[in-house]
Amino acid sequence: MKVNPRTVARASRDVAHGFARFLLRGKVVDLAVAVVIGAAAGSLITSFVRDIFTPLISALFGYHEFGRVAFTVNHSRIALGDFLDALISFLVIAAVVYFFVIIPVNRLIENAYFQPPADPAMRKCPECLADIQKAARRCMYCAQPVEPMLADTAATAEQEA
Repeated sequence: MKVNPRTVARASRDVAHGFARFLLRGKVVDLAVAVVIGAAAGSLITSFVRDIFTPLISALFGYHEFGRVAFTVNHSRIALGDFLDALISFLVIAAVVYFFVIIPVNRLIENAYFQPPADPAMRKCPECLADIQKAARRCMYCAQPVEPMLADTAATAEQEA
């Protein structure tokens, strides 16, 4: 089977172009940046817990190295200090995410919530207050007869509101 080099080059260019469009589409780049920053923040917090926080706790309880605290059960070593380091790191990371990401985003969402603009072709039914077409003669929800709004009546009603 003979392969044309130009066909291979064109196909590889198309694949590369499609892959570049995929990477730049949507939130792929944002997600990649978030993963890298999250990994860096995680290692920073782990280092803080192991190098600063845990030695302070070990100084309070009289251990020289808190990470080496362990006990043996049936010839199995249980590293309690390493587990507590990981637990404290997890709790600190969870608190940082909650207080510096979740709470501010929730406040932004609450403060930035706006009602969508009213549809100019719709109006409220006087009986059930459902949205109905301005030209409707009867409400489609409660079947109450309503007066149709003509174009000039609709314009004056919008000016009054």
